[in-house]
Amino acid sequence: MKIKYSPEADVLIIQLRKGRLVDSRDIAEGVIVHLSKDGMPLELEILDASKVIERKDVEVAMEELVTKVR
Repeated sequence: MKIKYSPEADVLIIQLRKGRLVDSRDIAEGVIVHLSKDGMPLELEILDASKVIERKDVEVAMEELVTKVR
């Protein structure tokens, strides 16, 4: 899983798995799921991410993940 944030576009992309994106669907206002040809979710895209997710919450979640791995 990869998490990428573009501050210029204020878009957060969560890559769930690698694959070729062939379709997308709006699942909520400002939330898009990108799908493979067999309908598997590959990415979640969150528009206006700074209005939905606070950066401190993402950092805490990542710190918890790193701590568990160590």
